[in-house]
Amino acid sequence: MNNLEKPVYVSADGLRKLQAELEELRTTKRTEVAERIHAAMEFGDFTENSELEQAKNDQAFLEGRIMTLEQMIKNAQIIDETEKHDLVEVGSHVTVEADGRKEKYTIVGSAEASPQEGKISNESPVGRALQGHRAGETVKVSVPAGTMEMKILAVS
Repeated sequence: MNNLEKPVYVSADGLRKLQAELEELRTTKRTEVAERIHAAMEFGDFTENSELEQAKNDQAFLEGRIMTLEQMIKNAQIIDETEKHDLVEVGSHVTVEADGRKEKYTIVGSAEASPQEGKISNESPVGRALQGHRAGETVKVSVPAGTMEMKILAVS
């Protein structure tokens, strides 16, 4: 499976945010960039026109983001946030203990990961290590600083 076919795990709210961003980029932002390109072209000389160069770069970035969002929405797999979990999987709420500290995580898809909010990606080292395990189990997590152990206290 290549990255174009890979499922994108998102909550229903996350999918709505992706769809809203896509709509904003397709309508408002495309129009803004087109207007900037048109205005920059009115300066004439295309060889040393930094405004035109920047607007074209912004257009390329914008079109790339639109393509990425279209692919993500096409491959979206909605996480059932009401489902009860015995095993750690996408959508699970997990309480772990590592180095004497307790942490609570929600396992989400990479599109919604926000470690500051306790939302970790299923593709992150911690997310990958926890998946498939139950409360009471201890897992080893490979992180840049080495290997650490986490005890899973609760899964819901």
